[in-house]
Amino acid sequence: MINKSTIKQLEHAEIKAILNEMDKRVVFDKTNIIPDHRKLYTRLREYISYERITRKSVLGIDMFQYSSYGEFEQTLIPFLFKTMFESTIKLCLENHTFIFQRYNAERIERNYISTGDGGFLLFDNPLQSLLFACNFAVVLRAYNAYHYYPRLRRIIGGINMRYAITYDKVYTFNKNYYGRGIINNARILIKDDLNRCLIDEHVHSWFTTNLDGVENLQIVTIDDIANIFEFSKDYDRKYLESHDELFENEPSRKYGIINSDILKIGNIQSKETSISVYNLHLQVTIRLVNDDDPNQTRLITVSLGNLNTTGI
Repeated sequence: MINKSTIKQLEHAEIKAILNEMDKRVVFDKTNIIPDHRKLYTRLREYISYERITRKSVLGIDMFQYSSYGEFEQTLIPFLFKTMFESTIKLCLENHTFIFQRYNAERIERNYISTGDGGFLLFDNPLQSLLFACNFAVVLRAYNAYHYYPRLRRIIGGINMRYAITYDKVYTFNKNYYGRGIINNARILIKDDLNRCLIDEHVHSWFTTNLDGVENLQIVTIDDIANIFEFSKDYDRKYLESHDELFENEPSRKYGIINSDILKIGNIQSKETSISVYNLHLQVTIRLVNDDDPNQTRLITVSLGNLNTTGI
């Protein structure tokens, strides 16, 4: 079941039509008079309906110290990131069929804002963002450990990523994405120089409300996930019959998400608002299969983020 994007879309033509009806594009009167804007303000508020713009989870992925690579190596990094990105999409769709049942590769790529050495991904909820980050971290480890394009790894060198997850309003205008979710994510990423996985207070609250806290990720089952309110609405439960790579049918800390730690590390002041930031650290074990030779598998344990609690 693949759903179309539920992100609020603002149309340039519709806003311009409102302005053409209730405003003047250019005024060159001899005497400047400040106009009464109240009717236009009300009309624009009705059209935009900001309170109806839904929250989306934004996953920010950024390559640390991209500019420190040589000029030749820098030209190869966008290709490398795109290749790892595509491999991660495949892993998510195969490893978490119930959780990502509303997605396909096309929808994920459509909801992606590329920056060349990283980018911002839009998902319906923070769990999907976190799982994508976990699978990306495993692909990244496979690359750094010379299991994934080993000769290219020798040429470019090892790479480090930092992650941020926010949960706030996002909308589209003129085929681009805007909103506080993206703005706050970028601000959190740029403040971090310790290659961590940072989340905002809305993500922290989502996990507290739905799973009694991020710490419970190490013991929840796929049935627990299916009972989260968002996943209990219109999600086809037949996908629960498929194996999930991280969430088993019985609680276990031997495979999947082994450890989960969370700690508030500070606040980011953003104009009139203050963003509470938490440091998230997960230890995750995932089995990778060589698509070119299915007999070759590798069990890899990675850390998403790290335990450094130095402030931001």
